[in-house]
Amino acid sequence: MSKPLKQIHLAAHFPGVNNTTVWSDPAAGSHIEFSSFAHFAKTAERAKFDFLFLAEGLRLREQGGKIYDLDVVGRPDTFTVLAALAAVTDHLGLTGTINSTFNEPYEVARQFASLDHLSGGRAAWNVVTSWDAFTGENFRRGGFLPQDERYSRAKEFLATTHELFDSWHGDEILADQATGTFLSDARAGSFVHKGAQFDIHGQFNVPRSPQGRPVIFQAGESDEGREFAASGADAIFSRYATLDAGQAFYTDVKSRLAKYGRRPDELLILPAASFVLGDTDEEAEEIAHQVRRQQVSGATALRHLEFVWNRDLSSYDPEGPLPDVDPLVGEDHISRGRAQVRMYRDPVAIAREWRELAEANKWSIRDLVINTGNRQTFVGSPATVARTINDFVQADVSDGFILVPHITPGGLDTFADTVVPLLQEQGVFRTEYEGTTLRDHLGLAHPDEPRGERVAS
Repeated sequence: MSKPLKQIHLAAHFPGVNNTTVWSDPAAGSHIEFSSFAHFAKTAERAKFDFLFLAEGLRLREQGGKIYDLDVVGRPDTFTVLAALAAVTDHLGLTGTINSTFNEPYEVARQFASLDHLSGGRAAWNVVTSWDAFTGENFRRGGFLPQDERYSRAKEFLATTHELFDSWHGDEILADQATGTFLSDARAGSFVHKGAQFDIHGQFNVPRSPQGRPVIFQAGESDEGREFAASGADAIFSRYATLDAGQAFYTDVKSRLAKYGRRPDELLILPAASFVLGDTDEEAEEIAHQVRRQQVSGATALRHLEFVWNRDLSSYDPEGPLPDVDPLVGEDHISRGRAQVRMYRDPVAIAREWRELAEANKWSIRDLVINTGNRQTFVGSPATVARTINDFVQADVSDGFILVPHITPGGLDTFADTVVPLLQEQGVFRTEYEGTTLRDHLGLAHPDEPRGERVAS
């Protein structure tokens, strides 16, 4: 018997954090003014997407001791943007990245419970840890926590916020004007938590929100991150959007759920995916080539090469050959606050490999960065992209995709108008929202529902 078609989950990521030069396209709008966020969110909702996602950077990254202004500089606070978007959307989920290393459970729980109330049950939290002392300088003496301690703190942080969310059951508010009784239980919101990371007690001051708790996302790629997601997250972000790598990640993470008494459909896997559309596949390939060259200017190419070389390369010609000197290896790095530097565990070996590639293909520095950087995930006509997305989801590469346009705020418009209708025609994507909360969109049970009552979409 054939397997029933999976329903595709689609979300939209507003780029800017971790997206170099996204602001510099002549067609780009502001990454600070609210009108850009509102346009983007309304497009996603018009297309019946599950949610909008905002990443967050807690410190401006530096290159050679100066602010790295090839990035967007000055992104407004995540909670403020999401709360404002709640007022101009009706169905779209609102997901924000909030750090568990440098915040406290009470304040984060209060903010998310408030957002869930203001949005009518559409809040989601991407729980992250912070790995570098550079970011930590904004928050604590000594900077960072070691990886094992970061995840220990994150697990207890999440468990503590759940205790706070669950300290209200949802039936305490009577607001009986005749008797003057507001609460049925004067101890509503009472909590006590004593643990290795947090020792707090009191009364949580935000009543039970529409979703009970926000939807929990996790973005860890390490073994600890995958285990953390399997133990308690509702969805995990992934950078594996190709067929083989995606299927391997999907199988690995889903296989971890049983030990926590969870079913495979209780954790969604959603890779980030970029895209370029054209009237034909050939036109889309040409546009994709142009976009890659536009995104990697000469200055950008040199800065990216510095991630590996750990040297000031500003005197090099980006249209010339790669440096013949080896990278500097050490703890101090020319690029601070950027996670990419952790990808290059053996920079000398990477440099050797890149020189061989450049020589074999007659690539300049800029050519190399363009060709070894992230390529667009889906490139083609709307029909080709719709077919590929559906094929990948049905093949268990993922449960859907978080789409990252190369330009904002209008970069999602064409996808919404051309690809989404094709997915709807195939019967694999909704034509209307069937529920009111983000949990409804994602096919996830409310925390107060007995397990097994909800059939995931």
